[in-house]
Amino acid sequence: MTSAPDAPEQGFRLSQLIYDTRYRSLTIQVVVFILVMGGAAWLVDNVIQNLNDLGKDFNFSFLGQRAGYDIGNAIIPYNNDMSHGRALLVGLINTLWVSFLGCVAATIIGIFVGVLRLSKNWLVARLMTVYVEVFRNIPVLLWILVAIALLTDVAPSPNAYKVNQQTGEAQASMILDSVAFTNRYTAIPAVHFDRSLGSLDTALAPISLDFLALVIVLIASIWVNKRLMTHAAKVQEATGKRPTTWWKSILIILGPVLILAIALGINPEEPQIKGFNFTGGTNVSNSFVALWLGLSLYTAAFIAEIVRAGILAISKGQTEAAFALGLRANRTMSLVILPQALRVIIPPLISQYLNLTKNSSLAIAVGYLELRGTLGGITLNQTGRELEAITLMMLIYLAISLTISGVMNVYNNRVKLKER
Repeated sequence: MTSAPDAPEQGFRLSQLIYDTRYRSLTIQVVVFILVMGGAAWLVDNVIQNLNDLGKDFNFSFLGQRAGYDIGNAIIPYNNDMSHGRALLVGLINTLWVSFLGCVAATIIGIFVGVLRLSKNWLVARLMTVYVEVFRNIPVLLWILVAIALLTDVAPSPNAYKVNQQTGEAQASMILDSVAFTNRYTAIPAVHFDRSLGSLDTALAPISLDFLALVIVLIASIWVNKRLMTHAAKVQEATGKRPTTWWKSILIILGPVLILAIALGINPEEPQIKGFNFTGGTNVSNSFVALWLGLSLYTAAFIAEIVRAGILAISKGQTEAAFALGLRANRTMSLVILPQALRVIIPPLISQYLNLTKNSSLAIAVGYLELRGTLGGITLNQTGRELEAITLMMLIYLAISLTISGVMNVYNNRVKLKER
């Protein structure tokens, strides 16, 4: 029996780059890459030519020049004799601070509202529905302006909190005798330590050794509590019974922190009205409070819907099984439903955190100087470096967004379902 000879091998032909499926995808990628790089090169060359025609160049030396303007809400030390780079840093820290507090507040409110929207109480569920529909369907800028209007036009002046010597009463009263909303600022308590460890001077800002020690102790306590939870899980797997750990967790997490705080002589200083202003405590600008409230309440409406959708994505059989085991409704929600719903909640929650961070640039509407107000506002106008300022600001926002996405994606990978 004879066999047919093997087909002769053919050499590589250029037509295979288009018609051969083995090479076509690579060809398309190379062509697209060349086009993109060519477009980018043309854009850069066009920008350089336009700058040359205007007698400008592209550099960031302006960051070392004297800023010459004040920032009323600076968290780190700053004065108008410092550089534009320092002003940029102050604006960046202000952006990160209001974004962090906004994300925390929006998450707490959103979870609370999202769970209550599923309440069997008709009135509670409808009130939460009204909140969600009202806040998410009105632009966030309007809510920020409403908040600043209420604080500046409706809130009383600091004089109103002064006790009248004749009547023995004040026109306005503080909340819990600790917080006072005025038409100029919001007075809140401050924390001092009678036996302070001092502070560590750095190039950025002085760091309180008291708060640093408290943070280190808290992190160590959380680590010890995690080991306790791991041990409890092993006991449960071995015996079928989980040991009681809630009171141990409270002692482990809060105990060392409270002991250290007492040892340092923690002393809350409440604001006191003296003369025409509050002394003691901390006076927070209304622009910051309005921005924080507007961003938090607006974003919380979206997070509430995300939480509600995540809970509804869990099968009702999970709830019925928990009830059959004798778990109460609140324990079922916290131990069974929400942990599973996190796998649905986390991905869209990342987008809301990113939106809140970028929406903080609306702070310029209420006079709160953050990154948009410093680098993208006053510094840009003073130096005339529009391209450099806008480019740098875009890169900073991009870095912040990618960092938030990365951190949340790491957490998402930890809570997602693992295949065995």
